Amino acid sequence: MNQTLTKRKKLKLESDSGWGYAFIAVALIAFSLFTAYPVINAFIISLQEYAPLGSKYVGLENFVNSFQDELFWKAMKNTLVYTLLTVPMNIFLSFLIAILIIPFKKRTQTVFKAIYYLPAVASGVALSVVWLWIFDPLKSGIANQVVGFFGMGNQNWLGSSATAMFSLVIMSWLSSHGTAIIIYLAALLGIDNSYYEAAEIDGATFLQKLWYIVVPFLKPTTLFLLVTGVIGSFQVFQNAYLMTGGGPDHATTMVGLLIFNNAFTYFEFGEAAAQSLLLAAIIAFISFLQFKFFGNDVEY
Repeated sequence: MNQTLTKRKKLKLESDSGWGYAFIAVALIAFSLFTAYPVINAFIISLQEYAPLGSKYVGLENFVNSFQDELFWKAMKNTLVYTLLTVPMNIFLSFLIAILIIPFKKRTQTVFKAIYYLPAVASGVALSVVWLWIFDPLKSGIANQVVGFFGMGNQNWLGSSATAMFSLVIMSWLSSHGTAIIIYLAALLGIDNSYYEAAEIDGATFLQKLWYIVVPFLKPTTLFLLVTGVIGSFQVFQNAYLMTGGGPDHATTMVGLLIFNNAFTYFEFGEAAAQSLLLAAIIAFISFLQFKFFGNDVEY
C-alpha cells in the first residue's frame, strides 16, 4: 500500500515537473537563441581576427589592443561623464515629478503619466529631429533663442567639443523620465496612509514626512532605478549616433558607438566583440558595487 502511494506521488511529481518545464520552454528557447548564443558567439569571435570566409585565432590580442587603444579609454571616460551627469539628475527629477503628481486624482495622474511616458514610445529618430532643431546653430534654434535672451551669441551646440556633451546631457534631462515616474508613482501609492497620519499627529512638516517616511520606503525603488539607469547609460548609443555621430573630435564618442563603428564601419568584429565583453564586465562590476554600498539597508 505504502509503495503504491509512494509510486503515485513520484509519478505526480514527475508530471508536475514536466508541465513546469513545458510552461517555461518558450522562455528558455528565447533566452538560448537571443541571449546565451550571442554571448557565447561574441566570446568566440573576440578570440579571432574575424572574417566571413575564414577567421584567424589570435587569442587575447583583441583585448590587449582594446586596452592599448586611447580612443577606447576616451569613449569610456565620455560614457562615465555622461552617466554621472544624467543618472542622478534623472532619478531626482523623476522623484520630484512623481511627488508633484501624487496629490492629484487618479484620472489626472493618468493624464500626466501618459504625457511623460510619450517620449518613451516615440521614435528615437523623430525625437532626434526635434532636438536637432532645438540645437540648431542658427538664431532660429530654440536653445540659441534662450541664450540670446540673456545677451549671449549663437552657440554651435552639437558642433563644438565644449558644448556637444552638455547638449546630450540636457537632452537626457528633459526627455527620459516617463518610466521612472510611473515606477515611483506605483511605489508612492504603496505607502500606507497610517504613516502620514501618525507623522501629522506628531506635528511633522511636509519635508520631514518626505525625508523620514517617503525616502526610506522608496529606497528599493531608487536602487532599482539607479542600477538600471547606470546600465542603460553605459549602453547609450542612439543619442550620440543620431545627434553628433560621436564628434566633434570624439567628444561624444560613447563605448556603445565605438563598438558599433568598429564592427560595422571598420569591420573589426573581433575587437568589437572584445570591447563588448569588457563593457559587460565593467557594467557587472559597477552593479555589484551599487548593491554592496547602497543595498545594505534596503528591504524588499
